Formats: sequence, C-alpha cells, structure tokens
Amino acid sequence: MKLLFLANRTPYPPFRGDKLKIYHLAKRLKARGHELHLLCFAQNKEDFAARAKLEEIFSEVHLVGLPTWKSALNCVAALWDKKPIQVLYFQERAMRQKLQELMSRNRFDAVHVQHLRMAPYLANTKSLPRILDLPDAFSLYWKRRKELKSGLLKSWFERLEARRVLAYEPVMDQFDRALVCSKEDLSYLEATHGVQNLRLLPNGVDLETFYPRDHDYSSGNTLLFTGNMDYAPNVDAVHYFVADVLPLIREKCPQVRFVIAGQRPVESVKSLASSTVEVTGFVQDLAEMYNAATVVVAPMRIGAGTQNKVLEAMAMGIPVVCTNIGFEGLEIAQGEGAFMQLDAATFAAQVIELLQQADLREMTGRKGVAVMQARFGWDAVSAQLEQYFMELL
Repeated sequence: MKLLFLANRTPYPPFRGDKLKIYHLAKRLKARGHELHLLCFAQNKEDFAARAKLEEIFSEVHLVGLPTWKSALNCVAALWDKKPIQVLYFQERAMRQKLQELMSRNRFDAVHVQHLRMAPYLANTKSLPRILDLPDAFSLYWKRRKELKSGLLKSWFERLEARRVLAYEPVMDQFDRALVCSKEDLSYLEATHGVQNLRLLPNGVDLETFYPRDHDYSSGNTLLFTGNMDYAPNVDAVHYFVADVLPLIREKCPQVRFVIAGQRPVESVKSLASSTVEVTGFVQDLAEMYNAATVVVAPMRIGAGTQNKVLEAMAMGIPVVCTNIGFEGLEIAQGEGAFMQLDAATFAAQVIELLQQADLREMTGRKGVAVMQARFGWDAVSAQLEQYFMELL
C-alpha cells in the first residue's frame, strides 16, 4: 500500500506520546513492504533537523513550519469559531495547500490522520479511505481534568474546552475508521456520541528497548515516575503523589526515594526536589531508569487511554501501581504487571506491600512481561493497523 501519514507533530525523536506512536507504527509498516509518506508540522529547529532520520522510514517527508507565535494567532479565531482551541492551534493554510498538492500528484491508497487536532484537514474528503487515530477519548480527558480544583481563569478555560471538544468529537464519524487505544475509551465514545465506526488499536511498547534486564528484585526502595514534565496530567500526578501519597508510604518505609524522570520539568515540578525527591530532567536511557526502580508509580488523575509509562515498566518486569487511568484499558487482572488503586490510602498501602515483599515484586513483574510480549509489542499493533487499512481497501 501507498500510505500518507498526516500528523500534528514531527515523529522524531520518538521519546514520548504521539511522536512515539507514529514513529513505531511507520517503522513496522515500512518493514512490511509498504510505501509511506509523511506530512506534519515542524515547530522548532529540532523538528526540521529530524528530516534525515525520518527519511529512513518515509519515501517523502514534508514539514510545514508552525512556530508557536503563529499557533497563538490561530487561536484568536476562537473568538468566533467554536472548534476546540487545540484544534484551532494546528489550523494552518500552508498545511492545507501542501496536503492538496500531495494528493493531486500522488495516488495514495489511504491516509492515516493522527489526532482530533488534524481531523479538519480530511473530514470532508471522500475520495480515498481515511483512518482517524485518536490517542484517547479526548472529551473524557477534559471531563476528568475540569473536575479537579483549579484557579478561576484556568477553571473557566477547562470548562470551555471540555464543551467544545465534546461538541466537536463526532467529527470522527466522518472518517472511514476511528481508532482508540482502550476499550474504556471506545465504550465511552460509543455511548456518548453513538458512533459506529470505532475500532481498537492499543498503544504499543518497543520490546527491543524495554525488556527484562537482570533486574534485582531482592531489595530496593526507589519509586519512579516518568513522562513529559510540562504535560498537565503528569504535573498534577507528581504533585498529588508527593503531597498525599508519599508521606503515607514514608510512615512504613522511611528510606524510600521518589524519582521524577522526564524532559522539560516546569518550575512547580522542579520545586518538589528535596533530599528524598529527585527531579532528573531529560533522561537519555529511560530503560536504565526503569531497571533501577523498585516500583513504578502512575498516580494519574487526569487523562484517558493507556499510559506509556505503565507499558514500558511492565515490559521490563518492574511492578506498577497506578490509578484506573492507565490500568483499565489494559484488560488485565490485579497483579498482572500492575495494581490499580483509586485513593491515596490504598495507593500507598499497595506500594508499601510491594516494597516490603520481594517475591510479590518479582511475580508481578514477570506477569507484566508476559502480557506485554503477547499483546502490546509494536509488531502486533502495526499488524492490526495494516489489517484495518486492508479492510477499507
């Protein structure tokens, strides 16, 4: 197949989130013999510098510049346009022109559209099959986000964006297929909007990078959280953990250390650093960080879908304690690599139990490896995406 990938961000380097997903899906589809083309935004010098790496996968790479100041101007349209602000953020005439040019001179078999943010570019195009790949149920994300207490202005914005996302989300029904990464998200979107074209495409994990590495289960007192630390759900999670959960853990395990590993930590995250809380900033070898951890924690209160931090830790055999955000979409039982706990007291108790029982850590870790290797490797996920394209053709 000759496929066009339309993405809101340049998918290299593939460290986290939406960059990671597109990179690994495309890499596997190329290996399966498909011809891939990429059209995406470039927001900084690093994005433009990624062209050479992307050309190892894509036959053609087209980058449309979108500096932050220009996106900010696009958002001014929110005064009279009722689309979500984050959709307006990525609306750019140069992108429409480049997309029309590519489609006029190429016979693509289908298009992969990444994220609700890029939906307007092809929502009304019926000339070829289109798949809209959603990272999660975005309205569910905003529903959970606005339920948390915040300042007056921030609260107003979150309520506004939540309403707009909910109203705009049915655009997915204009595509031939819409994909979400968990059954929780799929069920929510079907019940909320009544759409019939939804299918499941789980997030994957790079099993060539994240695999068991002679982890020492016999001892340890290091708790690890990973993620982009300028991302609101991650910022909220570490603040909640340090304020409400960690003190309960220290009552039973006073030697415990908490490591926050991730790029671009905002000032409020940096302020959490202390003699027992480490904020690392960018980490080149994240797998090494996982392997040095005793337990990975994901105390997410905002979000939907699955969490890369949970998948990666499980793939390496590191036990995880998380909330329903990151657990329910995995369709696993308690202890199959992770435990789900919903409040501070039970979350802390579960972490304490793992810290105190090496055999439980090892059993949980080994079960997680089995789950990841069987169902969540990028080879399996890309094969499912390939099947969806074949069905449409």
